[in-house]
Amino acid sequence: MKSVLRNHKKKLIALVLTPLCALAAHQVIGLATTMSPPIVSLQVGPPVVGDEPIRRVAYSYTRLWGGVREVYLEGSSEELGAAHSRLLYDHMVKNEGELWGTFEHFVPVGVARAFIMDSSRIQYRHVDDGIPAARKQELAAEALGLSPDPFDGKMATYQRLVFLHAVYDIALSFEHSPLIGCSAFGLGASVTADGHVLVGRAFDFEAGDVFDTDKSVFFVRENGAIPYASVAWPGMTGVLTGMNQEGVMILVNGGRARDPRTKGVPVVFSLREVMQRAHDTAEAVEILKHQDVMVSHIVFVADAKGKFAIVERAAGEQAFVRDTFADPDRVAVTNHFEGPFADDPKNQAVRAGTSTLARRDRLDEMLTALAPKTVDSKTAVAMLRDHQCAKGQTCALGDRREIDALIATHGVVADTTDRVLWVSRGPHLSGAFVRFDLKKIFAPGHDPSTDGEAELIAEDPILQDGRYADGRKRAGGPKAGGDGR
Repeated sequence: MKSVLRNHKKKLIALVLTPLCALAAHQVIGLATTMSPPIVSLQVGPPVVGDEPIRRVAYSYTRLWGGVREVYLEGSSEELGAAHSRLLYDHMVKNEGELWGTFEHFVPVGVARAFIMDSSRIQYRHVDDGIPAARKQELAAEALGLSPDPFDGKMATYQRLVFLHAVYDIALSFEHSPLIGCSAFGLGASVTADGHVLVGRAFDFEAGDVFDTDKSVFFVRENGAIPYASVAWPGMTGVLTGMNQEGVMILVNGGRARDPRTKGVPVVFSLREVMQRAHDTAEAVEILKHQDVMVSHIVFVADAKGKFAIVERAAGEQAFVRDTFADPDRVAVTNHFEGPFADDPKNQAVRAGTSTLARRDRLDEMLTALAPKTVDSKTAVAMLRDHQCAKGQTCALGDRREIDALIATHGVVADTTDRVLWVSRGPHLSGAFVRFDLKKIFAPGHDPSTDGEAELIAEDPILQDGRYADGRKRAGGPKAGGDGR
């Protein structure tokens, strides 16, 4: 036995020291990459939980409206953050628990998970530098409201919230991002029945069904800023799909070009700045053009007057703006660049390997076929639920080339003229769409307890005849590049 120990002494020492060194490195990385939250001046109370029809914190509240969670937040940046986590504490804990469970499912080895986490902490250790000061104050207050925090041992609360708000940028930097699948269109006054401006949007973020089943529609009135609405999920303080009280609508579609960076303003906060400052499309575009972004993406903008713009952005590059179209009242966008980034090999790979061209062709077909002065919100919802492929190609329900491939996290139809949002209840785009009236919700003295019943656009019939279940099996899980066939 002694001879064995003597002959293998170095190997045995290495066997003992390797995990100890790895553990020590893990601890050092954790200490070296810690983000310090700003000081929060207000006293943050305990979470508000229970089954009350309306939960309240000061002027803020949350309730289920037509089966979709409505969240109204009012006050300073700190008051917004504190009310957010206090009102949605149980939802935030449940949703994040599912995310960690998904992470453990796909990366079952603990050492591998630790390596991924440590690598991300190192690579994105300065990601908070690009977050505006007011948003960091909001996140710091939100972190204090998320107490007790069952995930604090994985990463400190504030730092974890920072990473969760940069997840769109981090995910888009991966070659197999789940974000290359979104579709949107804008319709001007010559197309709609009442002369209003309509925008339709399918957000295909395939990070988990919880983002669909537990979505939230936020109505945010921050002191000194334009009030706005955002369709997201509990915990998300930024904007991916939103409209403000001035009738400016904004949304982001994933795209791929140039090299991503680990510094810059996260997409969700860049769009939120637009929502809180822009009075029309021109102002929104100017704000977007001067932001330093981390990853490539496509931003669609509309306003109450029917002015549309598509802003193509990439890290370290000047934004490219498309605001003139063959038909200014019929505009579509999916996931490929059409300006200076069009020849980028990454964009070419998206064109060749995903359904972006097929979905764009189908949108163009539908837009061209619309008779003047005929479209209303129900028609726009039906367009989002379209289950056909372009150019007469045959495709079964759940094919990624369809506008509705039964994978969307949320669908939205916005009437920018009337300041109304119709939001999908789920599952995906097949459930009923629920009406939210920004004018009513932001009206002085609005009391949500007197609102009566929610107005709905009926669910897709495929939910009741067996086609939905078959289509979901066919759609499957996230595909390479986001929605590859």
